[in-house]
Amino acid sequence: MKKQNFLFGLRPIIEAIKDGKGVELRNLMIEAKIHFQYVPIEKLNKLTRKNHQGAVGFTSLIDYYKIEDVLPLIYEEGNDPFLLVLDRITDVRNFGAIARTASCAGVDAIIVPTRESALINEDAMKTSAGALNYIKVCKVDNLKTTVKYLKESGVKLIGASEKANIDYDKVDYTGPKAIVMGSEEDGISPDILKELHDLIKIPLKGDIESLNVSVATGIILFESMKVNKGDF
Repeated sequence: MKKQNFLFGLRPIIEAIKDGKGVELRNLMIEAKIHFQYVPIEKLNKLTRKNHQGAVGFTSLIDYYKIEDVLPLIYEEGNDPFLLVLDRITDVRNFGAIARTASCAGVDAIIVPTRESALINEDAMKTSAGALNYIKVCKVDNLKTTVKYLKESGVKLIGASEKANIDYDKVDYTGPKAIVMGSEEDGISPDILKELHDLIKIPLKGDIESLNVSVATGIILFESMKVNKGDF
């Protein structure tokens, strides 16, 4: 597990990115494909009282993997890939809970976009109950391109939406598969929806129209486990 470092000031951040070479910070982050955002100076002042020079950075608590490396290895080992794709899941506690469930369900890797994805911080690590130390997390620049890559690699794409017509326990989970979960606000992105093989829903009763995304993910992941493990 990597230890998270809290960085402040231009030089420490530049050095953390590329060995301290004297490159202007914004251009360096763009070149390195590192997500950044502009915030009011007051927010930085709350993070640290030291001389931050208008810049604060965080390093990740975990190492990230490339799905292009992970997927072939699973096939080479003679196993069917069992993947989880998270489309714009930004709440760190939801992400941590999902990672915990995914690890317990035997998911090989979680795929998330570089942007619009939960920061893996102390809260995420704690909520995952340590699962993020073990399960592979793959960050990708373009989720649509990655989903197409999975499709071309023989992975069945199964997405969840309350607008679907198929119940989650009526779909075929056999073979290589990736469960796709979208944000609680907007669901799965339209361009990702177009690539799915199946769209499923969890039937609900009562007045609440949707489940928490981590709960919904758990229900679907454990249903899909029945293919190899037998009924629970």
